[in-house]
Amino acid sequence: MGLVKEFKEFAVRGNVVDLAVGVIIGAAFGKIVTSLVTDVIMPPIGLVLNGIDFKNVKYVLKPAIGKTPEVAINYGLFINNVIDFIIIAFIIFLVIKGINRMKRKEAEVPTVPIPPTKEELLLTEIRDLLANKV
Repeated sequence: MGLVKEFKEFAVRGNVVDLAVGVIIGAAFGKIVTSLVTDVIMPPIGLVLNGIDFKNVKYVLKPAIGKTPEVAINYGLFINNVIDFIIIAFIIFLVIKGINRMKRKEAEVPTVPIPPTKEELLLTEIRDLLANKV
């Protein structure tokens, strides 16, 4: 039963739950960015480049013959994925930059030392008197 108890403690630990939530949100965010790139950003770029649809841009190594499919290097899809990555990396950079800025502001707030209580002052005085007698 110890293994089951340890697993429960591990599974409900705060950072594990946070990680799971982050992965789920990240997957959904990835879909949004992919849609942004393929449906919003790439069509105007293709239009500027004489109507090129990057989904269909490829270098055919061997054309399709009968039922045998073609063999091609789909570099247009690669370009879409690179743009996806750049957008995601830039957004993560902005988020981390914002978090670091907030942490710096927290660190800059000076902490005011708490003055010692009357009891602490009295105990310090007694300690000093005893140290002088020896």
